Amino acid sequence: TIAKVAETDLTVLVRGESGTGKELVAQALHHRSTRTRRPFVAVNCAAISRELVESELFGHERGAFTGADARRQGKFEHACGGSLFLDEIGDMPLTTQAKVLRVLQERRFERVGGNEPIETDARVIAATHRDLEAEVAAGRWREDLYYRLKVVTLTLPPLRERREDIPPLVDKFLSDLAERLGRDKVAITPGALARLVAQPWPGNVRELRNVVEQAAVLCEGVIDADDLLLDGHGAGAPAASFAEAKRLAIAAFERRYLTAALAAHDGNVSRTAEAIGLARQSLQQKLKDLGLR
Repeated sequence: TIAKVAETDLTVLVRGESGTGKELVAQALHHRSTRTRRPFVAVNCAAISRELVESELFGHERGAFTGADARRQGKFEHACGGSLFLDEIGDMPLTTQAKVLRVLQERRFERVGGNEPIETDARVIAATHRDLEAEVAAGRWREDLYYRLKVVTLTLPPLRERREDIPPLVDKFLSDLAERLGRDKVAITPGALARLVAQPWPGNVRELRNVVEQAAVLCEGVIDADDLLLDGHGAGAPAASFAEAKRLAIAAFERRYLTAALAAHDGNVSRTAEAIGLARQSLQQKLKDLGLR
């Protein structure tokens, strides 16, 4: 879906819980688009005070307010020709929402304290973890802006609903950490991987990465279940059964093992089957079961 949407200039609303990777989706939309050589500008609307959010977005003229000692370019101006990522847009004040709506409709704005209209060609990608429909119903969010943003909606499922992604994510985090620290990649036992798969992860992928990196730094060469600091972790959230976690962990190991074995034999199924001690038909069925080609 990202690949298809990236080819257009449509406004995109990315929805999902904290830690599911909304900014990564926005970056992927930008880098797969024709705007990839232009700026990708990110703004966290929840991290800016109500007094400064309009200056941040639209810029300001010298003397527009106390402390405005020089003209300042805003994010809409800086992102012209590229992509503007408005993260946590559900926290944006109502007054600012009206001005953002105007920019989306007219493709122009004025700096705070200025009268000169400034054109912008920034593609807007917005993200939120909030229930915008409920915010609209409560009068805290503009309905017209809501519909203007959700031209295309991408909803990211929480990690607990895609547990099969946990083993490859763990493998990726361990590889990244090894490269970042300039050391050998730390291994993880099947028991530890199964325990990670069984967790509910209220903090989603961001929380998983933190737990894995902490265990990798503190373990004695190999991450075991006892190295995972998960005491009291995720209380109140549904966890997977250990049997299901074990199944997913084994499938992830088999997928990595067979991918490497096939690569070592140039994708030749017969030679790979002979090398790992499986009948050719058995290997073909296993590849089919694991979704490997």
